[in-house]
Amino acid sequence: MGSIKIECVVKEKYHIGESPVWEEKHGSLLYVDITGEKVCRWNAATKQLKTVYVDAPIGSVVPRKSGGYVLAIGTRFAFLDWEKEAVTDIATIDQDKTNNRFNDGKVDPAGRFFAGTMARQLRPAVVEKGQGSMYSLLADHSVVKHFDRVDISNGLDWSLDHKVMYYIDSLSYKVDALDYDLQSGKISNRRLVYKLEQEEVIPDGMCIDAEGKLWVACYNGGRVLRIDPETGKRIQTVKMPVDKTTSCCFGGKDYSDLYVTSAAEGMDEAWHQRQPDGGRIFKVTGLGVKGIPSNSYAG
Repeated sequence: MGSIKIECVVKEKYHIGESPVWEEKHGSLLYVDITGEKVCRWNAATKQLKTVYVDAPIGSVVPRKSGGYVLAIGTRFAFLDWEKEAVTDIATIDQDKTNNRFNDGKVDPAGRFFAGTMARQLRPAVVEKGQGSMYSLLADHSVVKHFDRVDISNGLDWSLDHKVMYYIDSLSYKVDALDYDLQSGKISNRRLVYKLEQEEVIPDGMCIDAEGKLWVACYNGGRVLRIDPETGKRIQTVKMPVDKTTSCCFGGKDYSDLYVTSAAEGMDEAWHQRQPDGGRIFKVTGLGVKGIPSNSYAG
């Protein structure tokens, strides 16, 4: 392992930067600003940043195989035509819970878009508990509800053999595993992988590397953890220059760069002075490990 270097690569400050996805075909990092209500794409070669504004808090964005993107926005799944900056609704969920919104989401290896909901925050990381659910958007645009009673639905990813889904409900302060059936998309047998320690604070977004280890961003913990899901042990901690680290994904030409998003929402003036890069996007290099390409929505 070489020496680890952390660089602030996108200087724009976001309310809640989240849902980073590396897009190989564009050589770009795709991500959202949840309460800033925007989808962003930053080109790593040209450093060009394009932003599309949307009409509601946006939890996550994923690439679509046929072009464009799919959004988990407000309480809707929707398509985004990037060139026309046009959003087209597909399906609405949680219609009985007007205070809910989508949060983090990711595409499974079969092309289904999994995304979870939560009650809108009273203040950062403070919500009415148990209001969220986990959904998936299938290729035929139908929606499946997998489970409910979620506090803050957050990071998720799949094992390299596609038999396990890893999942974070932030206010449980743990990372869980569920048996996962690739063919049917069904999940079952939820169990503990890792319980966060007090100084690690709140588990947020997550990704998996090419060795099958999990990388978990710790909100208010200012770090990203590398966890071995087989042993349930933390094997590495990368301390970040900001406390409100929100999510992470691997990217770059050989997927050896770890991109980390962060939030500025909830920081007072003294906090901003102490951590002027709060809400910006970072690149971590020298980790000595690579990620894997992201999946695209099949519908």
